[in-house]
Amino acid sequence: QVQLVESGGGLVQPGGSLRLSCAASGIIFSINTMGWYRQAPGKQRELVAVITSGGSTNYADSVKGRFTISRDNAKNTVYLQMNSLKPEDTAVYSCNSHDPWGHSYWGQGTQVTVSS
Repeated sequence: QVQLVESGGGLVQPGGSLRLSCAASGIIFSINTMGWYRQAPGKQRELVAVITSGGSTNYADSVKGRFTISRDNAKNTVYLQMNSLKPEDTAVYSCNSHDPWGHSYWGQGTQVTVSS
């Protein structure tokens, strides 16, 4: 059974930082591309950042220079370090795992709220 469990969300003031974690089980983590997506109220889900099995990364333009995605294959965990947070970063952040055979799995999401 595949499980992706996110943690680390919460309420933070503008300019603050949060680190999200996504712990995976039931998959061959090291060969999967891992990604973080977000969905704000009334908006479509959008890609935030992705990291391949080889460690290549890609970011949405809106978060470049502020967010960093990383992975620890020994812990089957992917991280999203978020710095200089803005109110427009407020959303539910979800973890995604995509394997070489086209299977895609999602976590339940974690709420990030940026507000003073």
